[in-house]
Amino acid sequence: MNNDRPAAVVPIELPAAAAALSGGALLPTPAHAQAHFQSQGNVAVNDYIERVVELLKAFETRDSRPLSFIDPAKYIQHNLRLDNGVKALADRIEAIPKGSAKVNTLRAFRDGNYVFTHSEYDFGDPMVGFDIFRFENGLIVEHWDNLQKAASKPSHSMVDGPRIASDLDQTDANKALLKSYMDEIFVQKRRERFASYFDGNNYIQHNPLILEDGLTGLLAGLQALAKQGLTVEYDGVHMILGEGDFVLVVNEGKFGGKPTAIYDLYRVANAKIAEHWDTLEAIPPHDAWKNDNGKF
Repeated sequence: MNNDRPAAVVPIELPAAAAALSGGALLPTPAHAQAHFQSQGNVAVNDYIERVVELLKAFETRDSRPLSFIDPAKYIQHNLRLDNGVKALADRIEAIPKGSAKVNTLRAFRDGNYVFTHSEYDFGDPMVGFDIFRFENGLIVEHWDNLQKAASKPSHSMVDGPRIASDLDQTDANKALLKSYMDEIFVQKRRERFASYFDGNNYIQHNPLILEDGLTGLLAGLQALAKQGLTVEYDGVHMILGEGDFVLVVNEGKFGGKPTAIYDLYRVANAKIAEHWDTLEAIPPHDAWKNDNGKF
């Protein structure tokens, strides 16, 4: 993934005057977007993160303004429970009863034109999720996500731990490390190489199904799951995004034999894997999809 960070791009705040959709949500048209681009100055691409966080918060606030950060002519939705396009997203936000939803984005990072976040959601059932947004010309044009029911264990929750990226000059090296790790350990199944990616037994685990920290805890946890018929299988990596010591790996695989999207967030320290968060979401059969864009 391109990790270049240009100094400035066209603006992404759009005027409120736009086409009205059902439920009163206002959405920008391409003409409004272009006119605004021509009339405003540049903004830093780091503002992408603020706009993504505001858009996610809209599920709680029911504010339609963040929908103007999306390009309605290009928007591609990979959440298979939603129809494609901005109108489906607007309708989903509008349908949430006022005061019933909570969104708490704990981590947000940028890799070039991609922003990826780690959030707590509560729409009546607490969830933990990762979201990925791709930008073009200052507007969101594509979205992926992966959610799992929230759970915890005595030592860690699914979301606690460091939140701010460091070692920004190591982004590319850390992404390469995780690419190699996923390929060697989970695709080639070279389990003899496991230990080389860790600093001894110094490893913090946030997966609620793996009870102990450390490499020994990881191996024991995977074996325990396999004995229950819950083998974790990785078929391939679709995306690797990173900022500094945080790297998100988007995988397609199986959990307990069922097609599953596996999002793994890693923190790297001194070129070794130091901490891990994840979500596993079952991929529904194709006839249940609301759009044909696919999970990945």
